[in-house]
Amino acid sequence: MQTDRMPVLTLQLLGPLAVHRAGAPLALPASRKVRALLAYLALARRDTSRSHLCELLWDVPGDPRGELRWCLSKLRAVLDEPGRTRVATNGDGVSLDLADCGVDALQVAEALQHGVAALPPDRLQALSALFGTRDFLEGLDLPHSPVFTGWLVAQRRHFRAAHAAVLEHWVRALPLASDTATAALERWLAIAPFDRHAHEHLLEALAWRGRLREGEEHLAETARQYEAEGLDWIPIGRAWQAAKARYAGSPAPSVAAAPDPDAAPQEAPAVARRASLAITPFVDQAPGATLRGGLGDGMTHDIITRLCKLRSMFVIAEGTMFALADRRVHSEDAGRRLDADYVASGWLRRGPGSRLGVSVQLTATRSAQVVWAQEFESRLDDTFAVLDEIGNRIVTTIASQIEMAERNRAILKNPNSLDAWEAHHRGLWHMVRFNREDNEQARHFFQAAVRLDPTFARPHAGLSFTHFQDAFLDWRERGPAIEQAYRAAAEGVMADELDPASHWALGRAMWLKDRQGEALGELQTAIELSPNFALGHYTLAFVHAQSGDPHAAIGESDHARALSPLDPLLFGMLASRALALVRLGRHEEAADWAVKAAARPNAHVHIRAIAMFCLALAGRMPEAKALAAAIHRAHATYGIEDFLRAFKFGAQAELLLRKAALLVASH
Repeated sequence: MQTDRMPVLTLQLLGPLAVHRAGAPLALPASRKVRALLAYLALARRDTSRSHLCELLWDVPGDPRGELRWCLSKLRAVLDEPGRTRVATNGDGVSLDLADCGVDALQVAEALQHGVAALPPDRLQALSALFGTRDFLEGLDLPHSPVFTGWLVAQRRHFRAAHAAVLEHWVRALPLASDTATAALERWLAIAPFDRHAHEHLLEALAWRGRLREGEEHLAETARQYEAEGLDWIPIGRAWQAAKARYAGSPAPSVAAAPDPDAAPQEAPAVARRASLAITPFVDQAPGATLRGGLGDGMTHDIITRLCKLRSMFVIAEGTMFALADRRVHSEDAGRRLDADYVASGWLRRGPGSRLGVSVQLTATRSAQVVWAQEFESRLDDTFAVLDEIGNRIVTTIASQIEMAERNRAILKNPNSLDAWEAHHRGLWHMVRFNREDNEQARHFFQAAVRLDPTFARPHAGLSFTHFQDAFLDWRERGPAIEQAYRAAAEGVMADELDPASHWALGRAMWLKDRQGEALGELQTAIELSPNFALGHYTLAFVHAQSGDPHAAIGESDHARALSPLDPLLFGMLASRALALVRLGRHEEAADWAVKAAARPNAHVHIRAIAMFCLALAGRMPEAKALAAAIHRAHATYGIEDFLRAFKFGAQAELLLRKAALLVASH
């Protein structure tokens, strides 16, 4: 429970390291390593192994564990109190108990994780005040501890990006040309001098105040700086011209009446938008790996290429990203320079036993919020196979995490204010709920996206999906729904023939039309266009599981799940595997997989029916009867004919499923 009482201890990590007890400063040990250890453990908030701390702080032969014990004893003298041990050791683990303490950097981290966009202006002002004008752990450098130096540089970059995000949202919440906004804008530009939004906001304020000469001078200086960096300043120039036109001949109103800086001018044309992603080159942390062309660069190239093939977002070209890396522009700064919505960064490290570790982080540029972070590890028995496997998982996860973030953002917006990209993602949010009402809502938003941008292929595929669901789940008359699914998918292919989702939708529609050979061809095209397109692999499994090659179905299902283990259509991947196993006579295995499918929260009635039939064939009748009762409570008239009408089984598989239905009915 939150209270207004001052914390017993406060730690200042933003700026020079300082510790206060009850408001009074504490004298810290002179040793830089003791101070570095304090800061690292405070930010870690968990047990850290002694071996890791030794690697972090000592890079010379000697007795690092003995020196670590000495450092911990110095920390105890500062932090521990009678009856309260704050420096905790648990076997090999070391941690700090800061439960009732205030740590400025942790306050910022918590605010970022919850989203700075929703914070009120006074909270944003308070967060900005925590940063002051200095860097994270100002002056606390350990030149002879390279691991700590790497961590410190990364944290400084992260908190600088966090400060820019806080300032940006604070400026947007303030009256346009207030003195407070002007001061915050200046600080924002000092932190992020190549952030187009900051320049445009400042020029808007100058135009509104009628200070045109200052605006022209700022634009000229900005153009020089951008050209020196090889960046395009033309969009800023256009924004300045538009701002001057908006306020031409109008006396500056009072500050209280300042216009909404986020409101687009009425005459501005609609611009097709996609989420944009910048991927900074992965850092190879192997000793001496400083030249271009190593494993890190290879993985970066591969990930950029594969994400481009998905065509679901705008991916910054690798030439630009490598050029920025050569200039030592870090990921957070690169995101703002390029005005990218998201930035992905990471590192590779070879470990003992021929193991390769890869760490990846995806950050939302304008909020500095970490959307996703994960570490992968594998043996380097076959370097290319390992990089391919890890690359597959990274690509698919980045795409799905961005899609999820965009869906969640779109659902919070007024439906009447959505652009094509947002309407598409609002449709996706409804689409994966698999009920009739949400399917109708999804169709409404996909139709809106198509109207707003007919060249955007993905909403056509989404629209086809809603018609597919109508036919497959018997929500509307089957014949017209099949034709609409086919027509929408074909329009998607015409909009972008290289979009894998369009060919996926067309393959599903052809399957509905009993053109299985052509359906398999379109699905194969989808995964040839983008080998990481998990839904393409899943639908191949879906088709093969019913009347094609059951072994291929199992392989495609497993591959789809490996690519997208948390996919909204995971129930279909699991159920397709179960159907393939039924056809192979492996009924007990089929039942286990089908039960997992039915347990998914958005599994529809046909998925639960697959589980019921598999359980019956495996002789697990109590479980099968329980599922049958649940199905009939929700769908009183549902039976085997409804199930078989939805699928396309061969004669032998159909006989087996009818047998399963009789087993359930007779018990």
